[in-house]
Amino acid sequence: MSDGGLTPEASWTLNAACAAEAPQEMADDLFVQGAAQRDARRICFACDVRLECLAEALQTRAPFGVWGGMTERERRALLRRRGDVASWWDEIRTDEELTTTFSAQRLSLDDGRRRVRSTA
Repeated sequence: MSDGGLTPEASWTLNAACAAEAPQEMADDLFVQGAAQRDARRICFACDVRLECLAEALQTRAPFGVWGGMTERERRALLRRRGDVASWWDEIRTDEELTTTFSAQRLSLDDGRRRVRSTA
């Protein structure tokens, strides 16, 4: 049976950090642009199901919002570079380059927070 490349456990959404938000607050926080995306990304980077979320967004080509810590612009760029991926869930779990990139994104966001705190 083909799953279309989605994550093996579709109930990941129940464990998403953003699921604790009220539906409207989640929409306000995660479907934002500009500087407000940083706050949405922080929610993602603290989430236990971040990679499942990202895999689904890439697989379904989610057109807007922050998913799995990536903005729509970042996802579009990744999809352009890797347009031949059949299963994003498999790709994310096994590709060292992607794993390194996702770790660097998280560290970059953490570093930005430390800089803001130290200058405050």
